[in-house]
Amino acid sequence: MTYGWIAVYYRELLILRRRLTRLLASMSVSPLLYFIAFGYAMGNEVIIEGRTYMEFLIPGLVAMSGMTHAFAIAGDVNISRFYWHIFEEFQAAPISNLSYVMGEVLAGITRAFISVAVILVLSLFFGVVLSYHNPLFWIAAFLNSFVFASLAVGLAMIVKSHADQGMLTSFVITPMAFLGGTFFPVDRLPVWAQKILFLLPLTHASKAIRSASFDNPVHYSSYLLLTGIGLAFFLISIFCVNRARD
Repeated sequence: MTYGWIAVYYRELLILRRRLTRLLASMSVSPLLYFIAFGYAMGNEVIIEGRTYMEFLIPGLVAMSGMTHAFAIAGDVNISRFYWHIFEEFQAAPISNLSYVMGEVLAGITRAFISVAVILVLSLFFGVVLSYHNPLFWIAAFLNSFVFASLAVGLAMIVKSHADQGMLTSFVITPMAFLGGTFFPVDRLPVWAQKILFLLPLTHASKAIRSASFDNPVHYSSYLLLTGIGLAFFLISIFCVNRARD
């Protein structure tokens, strides 16, 4: 039971391996469109915080892509519940709720890191190299994916059908993708809007990843906040799995 998460995670890795080629292709499309549409259109003409817009954009895309692909694990969890009935097999197996959640969350984090790697490789072709060797960059990327993978598993246990997952993505992920400091500095918005966006995890992830990418002083409060939110979502996911099993 202690190592049950390995079985859950290994299953997701086998599925990932079979889909890897298609997954890499899909992970490349959106960043390429953003690079071409925004990078070439405004790349060297617009300066934000002393950086070109392309340099400003890439860390935001890292945060957004990590969020999107970590949260996408919810879709696979739903399919395994409603169509393949794999969740029922896990119910019968000697695997604890903690192990199940841990395995699925790690699968979401793995997908997120693959998407981050895709963006970093693509950025090289556009002549942009940031401080990706900075450990704080990867810690922020990990916490970002941990938050949204944990959220995904919990919400996947709440929805009543696979179709409901699309609604959650529309109401939770899409607004954050455009308002979480991905494409523009949050501090350029009105104060009341900044206070609202301060509540979004992606806002802190974007800020932390961008600061680490530029070798600027980081705000450790963002790291602590992401850690706290991630742990809260993780514990909630364990509770939701328990309710789903009942």
